[in-house]
Amino acid sequence: MRPGPFIAAGLGLAVTAKLGIALMGDPLPPAAGLPRDSLFLSAAEAAGPAKSDAPTVPEAAPAPTPVACETPEEMLRSIKQERELLAEQKEKLAQRAAEVDLSAQTLEIERGKLAELKTELEGLLARMDRAHTADVDRLVALYRNMKPKEAATIMNDLDIEVTVMVLGSMEERDAAPILAALNPVRARAVSQIILERSKLPGDQRLDDIRL
Repeated sequence: MRPGPFIAAGLGLAVTAKLGIALMGDPLPPAAGLPRDSLFLSAAEAAGPAKSDAPTVPEAAPAPTPVACETPEEMLRSIKQERELLAEQKEKLAQRAAEVDLSAQTLEIERGKLAELKTELEGLLARMDRAHTADVDRLVALYRNMKPKEAATIMNDLDIEVTVMVLGSMEERDAAPILAALNPVRARAVSQIILERSKLPGDQRLDDIRL
């Protein structure tokens, strides 16, 4: 049997044993001027932080602020306050409605009084108008029964409005002789007034009348 294989196997075992002893004793020789720990630290820093394969979990949203719930006592107190407020408003509305009704009644009473006063005033004006008409008719009859010259003599001294009223109420055949017997200035004034009074007040020209 040849010794070659045994020698090779023995050498292999010796090399393996030597490598094991070397690894167990001092695996890495220290670098010049640096400790062993520094070498491992530098290697770790060079490698950088390890990336994690785990998925990123999003931050949770802040929890909502809890709303304080009213207690039964507070709810009853709120309901009582609302009822009191409604009762106060209802009372105010009732008072306002009573004031409106009272005002309406007062207004109706005043309206009735005004209607009575209007009726009374209209009746008084109607009596005055009838009395005035009767007086004018009586005065016209008196001057008509006079002689024209005598009537003109009296009318020359009468108020111009009375003269115009009497002559304006007479028929033309009775007023013409009296007008002819009047003072010429008086006759012209009476004639102009009778002519202008048929016009509207804004169209009347009575400023230049000479009496």
